[in-house]
Amino acid sequence: MKKFTVLFALLLMCAMTFAQQALWGGAPVVSPEIHDDNTVTFRLKAPKAVKVQLTGDFLPPHTIQTPRGEYDAPGIVDMKEGKDGVWEYTTAEPLNPELYGYSFYVDGLKIMDPGNVYMIRDVATVTNVFIIGGDRADLYKVNKVPHGTVRRMWYNSPTLGMDRRLTVYTPAGYENGKKRYPVFYLLHGAGGDEEAWIALGRTSQILDNLIAQGKAEPMIVVMTNGNGWQDAAPGESPKGFTVPSMSPKERASAPEGGFELSFPEVVKFVEKNFRTLPNKKHRAIAGLSMGGFHSCSISKYYPDMFDYVGLFSGTASRNDKSTCPVYTDFEDKLKIQFAKTPALYFIACGNRDFVFKGVTDFRKLLDDNGCKYEYLETGEGHIWRNWRIYLTEFVPKLFK
Repeated sequence: MKKFTVLFALLLMCAMTFAQQALWGGAPVVSPEIHDDNTVTFRLKAPKAVKVQLTGDFLPPHTIQTPRGEYDAPGIVDMKEGKDGVWEYTTAEPLNPELYGYSFYVDGLKIMDPGNVYMIRDVATVTNVFIIGGDRADLYKVNKVPHGTVRRMWYNSPTLGMDRRLTVYTPAGYENGKKRYPVFYLLHGAGGDEEAWIALGRTSQILDNLIAQGKAEPMIVVMTNGNGWQDAAPGESPKGFTVPSMSPKERASAPEGGFELSFPEVVKFVEKNFRTLPNKKHRAIAGLSMGGFHSCSISKYYPDMFDYVGLFSGTASRNDKSTCPVYTDFEDKLKIQFAKTPALYFIACGNRDFVFKGVTDFRKLLDDNGCKYEYLETGEGHIWRNWRIYLTEFVPKLFK
């Protein structure tokens, strides 16, 4: 018994030693270091490296060609080796308030910053992140305000033949009251999932801050998984730790228009499990890119479901070859939807976005048919920086 006690004590000490190493080991250098003037220094200790580079969305972008047009990719710069094999780069100019992403290349191999534990996944790409505070970016921070609750939940979709996962934000005070709330359905883009708006879009922080400032009505926000072939985000389903992808084969396995046709199942689940105001004037739907396409399609196919519609860098368009009822009679469905006078139809896009022409064409169609909408045009392209802006502009307009 005594030997067992001694052995157990030794094992416990070893475990504590490893824990202490993880707790107190620390990063080899400070990175990123945000200076008082909002310039930022990045450092990486790599004494055997020949070439170290920094890539980030705060650097001047370079343009790449895609089948869908030009696309702005994050810029890349060389870092300079200093004392003790520490490579360093300081931004030439102060950075504007924003949430930024970056990573390193060491002799061509992409790595994360070991000095920064804060990382976000976007489809299959992981980047380190940091925030420069001030102005709109303060909405992206966790501030000393009342906080809402974020839940991950599962609902059954008979149309898609599976249980599916979604993310739900409820405003501060929801659990302690009996009040009913309007609902905003917020959809992600291609390659995203039910985690995207929470992680990359800073939805819970934005809602907490806008509600606390009195600029937005308290509301429930539902972030679905818009991939009709997928039950949940990679790593969050019975499939295990699968590699995130946008495989055409997987996409083709879902029924055409299945997500749009199944959307009433999401609404039914939410209205059964939460204290909602279950009518058109207390429902909103919006999404980015593919989610904008879904929002346009769902809102015109179910014209009595949503009074507020937002298209962020995305629209629907005619598809005369489709036999899916969601996509047929495109213009007739739009006319029916707008004849019912939605409270708000909001379109936003960057003027360097590869979907900008499609958005322009869609706006002309709306103009030609006398459909009323609000339009916001920003700079830059198909990026989360724009979609966070659009969310902060759209939410205060809801349920007034």
